[in-house]
Amino acid sequence: MSFSFFKPSRPKTPQEVVKAIRDSLMALDTKTVVEVKALEKALEEVEKNFSSLRGILSGDGEAEPNADQAVQLALEFCKEDVISLVIHKLHILGWEARKDLLHCWSILLKQKVGETYCFVQYFEDHFELLDSLVVCYDNKEIALHCGSMLRECIKFPSLAKYILESACFELFFKFVELPNFDVASDAFSTFKDLLTKHDSVVSEFLTSHYSEFFDIYERLLTSSNYVTRRQSLKLLSDFLLETPNSHIMKKFILEVRYLKVIMTLLKDSSKNIQISAFHIFKIFVANPNKPQEVKIILARNHEKLLELLHNLSPGKGSEDDQFEEEKELIIEEIQKMSGLQNLKL
Repeated sequence: MSFSFFKPSRPKTPQEVVKAIRDSLMALDTKTVVEVKALEKALEEVEKNFSSLRGILSGDGEAEPNADQAVQLALEFCKEDVISLVIHKLHILGWEARKDLLHCWSILLKQKVGETYCFVQYFEDHFELLDSLVVCYDNKEIALHCGSMLRECIKFPSLAKYILESACFELFFKFVELPNFDVASDAFSTFKDLLTKHDSVVSEFLTSHYSEFFDIYERLLTSSNYVTRRQSLKLLSDFLLETPNSHIMKKFILEVRYLKVIMTLLKDSSKNIQISAFHIFKIFVANPNKPQEVKIILARNHEKLLELLHNLSPGKGSEDDQFEEEKELIIEEIQKMSGLQNLKL
């Protein structure tokens, strides 16, 4: 007969796991945070609980993840308002706890009951939490973690739409130029996702906020920061040339103001920026419905433009021939307009 003095511990239910996470996060109150030993103990408890959560959602090497438990965990997170707690306590958590949280975040966001994503529904009822994640870019200690969490949220159209239309969206124009390169790059990745992930959402946003958006976007295109100019110019091509945004592109290429910005970028000291600028500049020139003002600007600057274009080359590559063909067509079109330089605006 065998005797077991230590019975294997019963696995915690999803409700118990979430309650433990909630209680350990609640323990990170003002009093605990200022007492070093108490804080260390509380953080260890949080770390242990997030590790357990990760084990259930991804498997622990001995047991495979259980789909039903994952759904139940997501439901409990929402029911107990743990999502809100996580976001507001994120700046206190240790590195391991944040790492496990990020791993679990994308899994929990994908959990559905019927046709409803539990986490997405929770955010739709508490949109202010998305604002809280956005402003975390001002805290470099958690900026990259919040950026990852935001990009997972942005995969869902309703959440991307909220951020685009919220007051906090304008903060991205500041965040992408923060002095910390890693944070600025991460903010630009999130900014790019907002403007490229969901065509219909972006099209609706740009249609409703055309003037305000491009007024601010012009600051990125004319930034003194090379990385900002290059990234924003490339992004401009990405979303302007999307089919659902064709009406936005047609409006954009009618404006002399933006033609001048692109012409300035066409003579940038960086070849990469010159090439990217050319791909937008050619749309202005090739437009069969150019307004008089655009024609006159092109005509008055035709000599400098022709010189720039003749010297412009993408370098070696498979797209060389197509680029040269497009360039020749643009050169021909500018030459045709050279006689309009004496017309009045």
